[in-house]
Amino acid sequence: MGQTFRKLFDTFFGNQEMRVVMLGLDAAGKTTILYKLHIGEVLSTVPTIGFNVEKVQYKNVIFTVWDVGGQEKLRPLWRHYFNNTDGLIYVVDSLDRERIGKAKQEFQDIIRDPFMLNSVILVFANKQDMVKVHRL
Repeated sequence: MGQTFRKLFDTFFGNQEMRVVMLGLDAAGKTTILYKLHIGEVLSTVPTIGFNVEKVQYKNVIFTVWDVGGQEKLRPLWRHYFNNTDGLIYVVDSLDRERIGKAKQEFQDIIRDPFMLNSVILVFANKQDMVKVHRL
């Protein structure tokens, strides 16, 4: 009973908690975005095998952000993070023109999942400030 009153109080006056999953193809920049949100700095990162999870607070909302690895072999595991998810941040590498179709297909698969039907969605077009270097 006390837990019910606490949730009701928090809804109106206190902190609200939201679960967010951050997905996208490998090398889209998910982990860099997560740590920029969490500590305000851009860190050097390595490919995520598994996941990173951090709490990020904005005003009275505490977001628990699950940054899940985007390698092709890990994508079938994404659906295990969908249950009780309030929001999706889908990160797309704007410079990766060769895989934009794959990014689109993975996004469509995610939003069709029954557990994601009520989630708020943000598509984050990352790396727009960068210039692609063409190699000879």
